[in-house]
Amino acid sequence: MGDTLITIVAIALAAVLMFVFPLMTMSDRTDDVSQLAVETATTEFVDDVRTTGKLTMDKYSKFVENISATGNAYDVEMEIKVLDENPGKKTTQAEATKIGENVYYSRYTSQILDDLEPTASAQNKVLALKEGDIFSASVKNTNATLSQQLKNFFYKVSGNDTYTIAAEHAGIVTANGTGK
Repeated sequence: MGDTLITIVAIALAAVLMFVFPLMTMSDRTDDVSQLAVETATTEFVDDVRTTGKLTMDKYSKFVENISATGNAYDVEMEIKVLDENPGKKTTQAEATKIGENVYYSRYTSQILDDLEPTASAQNKVLALKEGDIFSASVKNTNATLSQQLKNFFYKVSGNDTYTIAAEHAGIVTANGTGK
C-alpha cells in the first residue's frame, strides 16, 4: 500500500515538472515578447506624433491595431500638454526677450478622441500640435494573460488590479503641425 502511494505521488510530481513548469516558462516568454512589441509600438507612435506635430484617427487606429496583434486587450491613455505661452507678450518659444512663464494645460484621451472623431463635414480630422507641446501615451493590458492565470493558480501572487504588460512614452513636439 505504501509503495503504491509513493508511486502515485511520484507520477503526479513528474507530471507537474514535465508539463506545468515548461508551460509557465513559455507563457512568461510570450508575455516578454508582447511587452517588447507594445513598448516598441508605443515609442514609434509617440515619436511619430512628436516629429510631425500631427495626430490623426488613422495613426491612432494603426497603433491600437499593432498592440492588439499581441492577442491581449489594452487600455490606451493619451495626454497632450498644450503650451499656453505668456498672454502678456505673444512670442514664439525661441524668443529670448520673453517675459514670464509658459503654462501648460492638459487634454486627455476622451477629449483627444472627440476631436479626432470623423463627422459628416470632415472625415479625416487632424489634431495639429505646435512646437513645445508635450505628447504622452500610456498602455496597460486589461486582460489576464496565460502567465498571470497560471501564477494566480499556483502562487496566488497577483491581484485583480495588476498588469504584466505596460508601456509609456512621452516627449516634446518638435514640429508645428498643419491643420490640413
